[in-house]
Amino acid sequence: MFTDFGRYILLLKAVFKRPEQWKIYWKNIAHEMVYIGVNSIYLIGIISIFVGAVMTLQIAFQLQSDLIPKTIIGSVNRDSAILELSPTISALVLAGKIGSSISSEIGTMRVTEQIDALEIMGINTPGYLILPKIIAGVSMIPLLVIISIALNIIGGYIGGTFSGAITGADYYRGITEGFNPYTIVVSLTKAFVFGFIITSVAAYQGFYVKGSALEVGRASTSTVVISCISILCADYVITDLLL
Repeated sequence: MFTDFGRYILLLKAVFKRPEQWKIYWKNIAHEMVYIGVNSIYLIGIISIFVGAVMTLQIAFQLQSDLIPKTIIGSVNRDSAILELSPTISALVLAGKIGSSISSEIGTMRVTEQIDALEIMGINTPGYLILPKIIAGVSMIPLLVIISIALNIIGGYIGGTFSGAITGADYYRGITEGFNPYTIVVSLTKAFVFGFIITSVAAYQGFYVKGSALEVGRASTSTVVISCISILCADYVITDLLL
């Protein structure tokens, strides 16, 4: 474990060296932003809407009491979406979609000796291959989380009103009353850290692949497992520090 962590730190040190030509990097960064951000909106949107709808129904079921106002359902769903559901679930989903893809891409380049060819040409391969992915991850995943929060709340409205668990007026009052903007700061902090974990861990697993194409598949599996565990650990630490 300590050996892997040390190699991971050394790889990050090489990644954040000053680029030779920013023009080439900007092109790669734009490409990665499209792949990580734009191409993931549909998946994140579908998941967020259904999670919001289900959470509203479950909250309404657990708060069946004449002493509890219905507006509490909207408030609980809003805070749950902002603080936990949207950043964490989105990160876990993207760890499987994006993390495995990054690991496979870089791992394939390693086993086919494309990375060796780049190193012979004098190119800083960690920076050239990994830095654009990390920049795209830490910039686009927070945007995806913002979209997820909005769709989560909308899904809660749809699920609650269609099922009759809560009226639209009560839900709207619930999500607007008692809102604390600091929760958005906590959510985006989580999203930023999760974006870094997903891209950097996937890149590390792919960059140090050895062997054949079979090892590339194993590295992709390890990427998802390690990323998910790291995300959950980071989630606990950030929540403990900021709340």
